[in-house]
Amino acid sequence: MYNTEHDHNNTFLSKLSAIRFAHRLYVIIAVFLLTTAASQANAHLAKTAGMSPSTLKKIVKKVVKIESTTGSYHARNRKSGAYGRYQIMPKTARAYAKKLHIPYSKWKRPRNQDRIFEAIMADNIRSLKRNGLKVNAFSIYGTHQQGAGGFNAIMKKKKLSKNLERNLRHNLPKRLSRVPRSRLKLAWVNYWKRKFA
Repeated sequence: MYNTEHDHNNTFLSKLSAIRFAHRLYVIIAVFLLTTAASQANAHLAKTAGMSPSTLKKIVKKVVKIESTTGSYHARNRKSGAYGRYQIMPKTARAYAKKLHIPYSKWKRPRNQDRIFEAIMADNIRSLKRNGLKVNAFSIYGTHQQGAGGFNAIMKKKKLSKNLERNLRHNLPKRLSRVPRSRLKLAWVNYWKRKFA
């Protein structure tokens, strides 16, 4: 006797297996394309910075360790409002999300955080070169922490604004954060240069 129900079940299972296979294949291809794109972006950025991709990768790893400690994409600084793996400020995230055509409501997704950080870093590296400042681990982190304008003001020995003074003090250990204003920039530079030596 011919079993149509059994045949129907086999057809359904075959279709289900095909759908699952297609989905897995899609995920593998998507991951491959994203990894390749990220790798190409890293290589291009490293070339702009005048260093090898592996050196830039080590710098980014150190930036992440300082910013979010664990590298979590969900790390949150309750005081400043900075968020994610790279501790990006919401105002900065909004500007770069617009620039990269990422809906602001989706900027916290891991891949979008990576894209925003890469764009920030690219702009910072260009700013360093434009201002005649050396591109290295210290300057890449310094511009990430203080912004390109803030870092340029520090390194070009420009007058400290109240906002920049506050940021410098906030990004130093307690023992150094109380130094007189006249020695503050030097204290900040020496501290972070040692960290990124």
